[in-house]
Amino acid sequence: MDYLTSNSQLLMEKSMGYLWTKQAAILDNIANAETPKYKAKVVTFEESIRAQLEEAAKRPEGAGKAVRDILDDAELTVFEAQEQTRMDDNGINITSEMTELIRNAYQQQYLYQAISKHYSLLRMAVRGQG
Repeated sequence: MDYLTSNSQLLMEKSMGYLWTKQAAILDNIANAETPKYKAKVVTFEESIRAQLEEAAKRPEGAGKAVRDILDDAELTVFEAQEQTRMDDNGINITSEMTELIRNAYQQQYLYQAISKHYSLLRMAVRGQG
């Protein structure tokens, strides 16, 4: 058991992996915007955690699985979207991909700030400041 890693820190770590994978998928989509029959890659993460938390809450013994175990087991999923936007069966809408890329960059920036603040607070606690 790792007593120094909080659930929020573990979630930030998992989120960073998700955002990096999502950025790579978006960049692949943009690079293949003119490739016939290319299907857009979509990355999901929240659904996995939400489903596991809802399943744990329905159990008669209470929360059942600990939140830490759910976060450890949460997996991101990369799949191909089935929608086509053009006649050449390419599923890329470049405008929505660029918008999603910017949104993902803002999410990464926010997460970097949250991680930085988390470690700043941890350093202050270790030094006995505050």
